[in-house]
Amino acid sequence: MHSHGAIEGTPRASRRVSLALAAVVGAIVLATGIGAAALWPQGDTLRGSVELDAEGVTRDVVTVEEVDGPTVVVSVDDTGELVTLEQLPYPSFEIYPGDRVSVYVLPTGQMIFSDFERSSPILWLAIAYVALVVVIARWRGLGALLGLVGAFGVIAFFTVPALFSGSDPLWVAMVTGSGALFALLYLAHGVNARTSTAYLGTLAGLSMTAALAAWAVPNSHLVGMADEDAQTLSFYDSDLSLSGLVLAGIVIAGLGILNDVTITQASAVWELRAARPDAGRWTLFASGMRIGRDHIASTVYTIAFAYAGAALPTLMLLSIYDAELLRVLTASEIAEEVVRTLVGSIGLVLAVPLTTAIAAIVASSGPVWVKESGAPQAEDATGAEGAGEETHA
Repeated sequence: MHSHGAIEGTPRASRRVSLALAAVVGAIVLATGIGAAALWPQGDTLRGSVELDAEGVTRDVVTVEEVDGPTVVVSVDDTGELVTLEQLPYPSFEIYPGDRVSVYVLPTGQMIFSDFERSSPILWLAIAYVALVVVIARWRGLGALLGLVGAFGVIAFFTVPALFSGSDPLWVAMVTGSGALFALLYLAHGVNARTSTAYLGTLAGLSMTAALAAWAVPNSHLVGMADEDAQTLSFYDSDLSLSGLVLAGIVIAGLGILNDVTITQASAVWELRAARPDAGRWTLFASGMRIGRDHIASTVYTIAFAYAGAALPTLMLLSIYDAELLRVLTASEIAEEVVRTLVGSIGLVLAVPLTTAIAAIVASSGPVWVKESGAPQAEDATGAEGAGEETHA
């Protein structure tokens, strides 16, 4: 009987497979760059062209001093002057002395309630989130945060202007997905074969999601008018395709959940290979799929509950009406979320076996490094040892 000691590090892809992965990822990145150049917005767009406030109206943040029924008295920070708000908030709002609120200041000096001031609590939540991610996940967490900034930079400076300029929404979404995933994955998880495996698996799932969304949106007649913000957009830009925005939104919404599944599957296969150096690709695939099935089950209802939570007021409103469940689910107000959930879930389910298969092939192609008596050794896919001597028991 042979004892190989404790396993150190992770499996390594063979040189041939690593070069093949690098070539495929390089080709995808090149295609993404070419696509971004072709879809890059030309000329001026509506971005930043509309003033948020009316001419002569300014905003200020004040402190609530007194609440007496419908009367709300606030104090101006700079002068300490007490002012009664001319237009009260919605009846459901609960305002208490000490609250900070944002107000419109008219040229006459009158103040109208605008909204609650939320900068401080949101800032503290953001600080707590960043601190916890960095402390617990360390450099990998910091990389993930930097990747997130890069991904949202892609959306802000490419996706939104490209959609405004009339570029094809499907291709804009795919270029966005490819570029954002590249930044996210490699910054968060490093440049290695495991990350490349997750990148390819995610893109495969995203491509299937995009193809299915391209069929589902027109055939389900999702015109994009159920959302109030979309209707406002159509007012400012009558040429904007709202159904195209629905399509692009479905594809981009699938990025996060697909990335979560694929990186987990890739990591699971790598750990299985480290624990079982003698396992071949079929054994790794079968074991990885046992983990993947549990992940599919949990993630599918995670997606459903996430969308249900976002659409909760709409669900409550529809429940008031006396109508069949099928009619409610297919109504324009909720049909977009139903299609988004179904399309995203199908893409997720298909991404799991694809990523697991790629990971099994890549992880089983190279050696597993072990450490025996302080000296590193390597084992091939059959369990045969490389350099170093065996320890007999």
